[in-house]
Amino acid sequence: MSTSPLEKIMIEISVKGWGSYTVPVASTADELVAGLDPVPQHKVVAIIIENELKDLHHVFVSPCEIELIDLSSEAGMRIYRRSISFLMIKACRDLFPERILVIKHSINNGFLCEFLHQSCQQEEIPKIARRMRELVHMDLPIKKSVVTKEEARDIFSRQGQLDKVKLFEFRDKDHVHMSELDGFYEYFYGFMVTHTGLLSSFDLFGTPAGLVLQTPDKTEPEIMKPYHEPSKLVQVYKEAREWAEMLEVPHVAALNDMIEFGDINDMIRINEALHEKKIASIADMICADPRIRLVLIAGPSSSGKTTFAQRLLIQLRVNGRRPVSVSLDNYFIDRELTPRDETGEFDFEALEALKLDKFNNDLVGLIAGDNVEIPVYNFRNGCCDPIGVPMRVPAGEPIIIEGIHGLNDRLTASIPQQQKFKIYISAITQINIDYSNRIPTTDSRLIRRIVRDARTRSYGALDTLRRWPSVRRGEEKNIFPFQEKADVMFNSSLVYELAVLKPLAEPLLKEIDQSHPEHVEARRLLKFLSYFRPVDGIAVHQNSILREFMGGSCFKV
Repeated sequence: MSTSPLEKIMIEISVKGWGSYTVPVASTADELVAGLDPVPQHKVVAIIIENELKDLHHVFVSPCEIELIDLSSEAGMRIYRRSISFLMIKACRDLFPERILVIKHSINNGFLCEFLHQSCQQEEIPKIARRMRELVHMDLPIKKSVVTKEEARDIFSRQGQLDKVKLFEFRDKDHVHMSELDGFYEYFYGFMVTHTGLLSSFDLFGTPAGLVLQTPDKTEPEIMKPYHEPSKLVQVYKEAREWAEMLEVPHVAALNDMIEFGDINDMIRINEALHEKKIASIADMICADPRIRLVLIAGPSSSGKTTFAQRLLIQLRVNGRRPVSVSLDNYFIDRELTPRDETGEFDFEALEALKLDKFNNDLVGLIAGDNVEIPVYNFRNGCCDPIGVPMRVPAGEPIIIEGIHGLNDRLTASIPQQQKFKIYISAITQINIDYSNRIPTTDSRLIRRIVRDARTRSYGALDTLRRWPSVRRGEEKNIFPFQEKADVMFNSSLVYELAVLKPLAEPLLKEIDQSHPEHVEARRLLKFLSYFRPVDGIAVHQNSILREFMGGSCFKV
């Protein structure tokens, strides 16, 4: 057998943390990774070249420097979970060719899934898991190809995936990147692993919430952690599905269809009315229990806590109550005493960054009807002003406190439990891009924050993306572990919001060029936003939670 002339040409690839490797021209990243010595601790699923993410199908044609992306990274675990979703969709198609599997919400290091318009029977779950493991054992290739948009629509029409057929009607691109596994085609916005043998770590089981596909966590990629069902969060997921069905927008194609041919303004009004009705019902719950004196509102970054708190205050006043607000920001300790994080920076999100004793003593006094001098923190000087502001709460009236530690009982240790009402707020998306591609809550919040930071803090998207990992670490430590302690959860997401935020976020993300490592994330978010038709935000109500980010709110936010 003759040797191709290209195979005789060798090039040098510098692997960050591993050294240099000489490989033939036209060899793939997959082949290079297979020859690494020592063997990487975690599964490698992608590489980065000049701040561009590449999958392991990438072909080397010239010398370059690469960085390995494994399962201990956010990007790596995202690729793994996307691929394991494909594996499950393929297994379900093999067993139940007439059904459509929907990948819904993130839950305990995995996904909550369901069959469209049909429940999954308990005896069917082991069959699906067994078929998935058969596909893993066969170590089949996951192939990639590029086809025209028309070819993609033909393929998905034949496979009965009309959500994708509709989605491509609104795509501006002429070509579509497809993934293929054993003759079955799928479309995902993002890279996949190269073969099924890499997908051995998963679990599949049924719970009262539905069908759960569990994967490892990036902090311990080789370990399957025990599953604990977040029952209150699951109820919010159920409500989100009901709202999407009511608004008749289960996926982005349906939303785009409404934007292009329907009455998007009417849908906006209905969605906002659902929010108002939910906030009113929460106010009714608070007013129904005369023991409640403290209303604590907590949630992750960009969940809309500030606007929610002010709308709740109005609804309490509608019920004849006279609530007051107390800001946690005024209880920071002196800046030089602030604890530091693992990088040596001030950790302003640590509970220990607050004067807990002073805060609790003031709350006890306010609840008792005393006159209390509330401190005023001077952010410029990094300490409290010498003189505070006097405050007195009318007898029996609620005190509203909004902050990341609201659900942690250490914040209000001196207040009896029966006097507290805890609210968790987050932006849990109701719609999918299509039935295979979910919209992560984290991405929705990140887009919100990029738009708000640019408008209110003069931060570019680059600054926001650089800060985001630290924000996420703070959420994992200070917010998510306490979410099930909430008395009620509020979903601040709006079905239409990404269509409104798209024209505001895209120019900011496009400013991040290839010279920055954050270019990888910026490109991913731009791809994500590309599925949405834009909507002029003029129809968004002035009291909408979305106004906290896009501007034009009637509240001080």
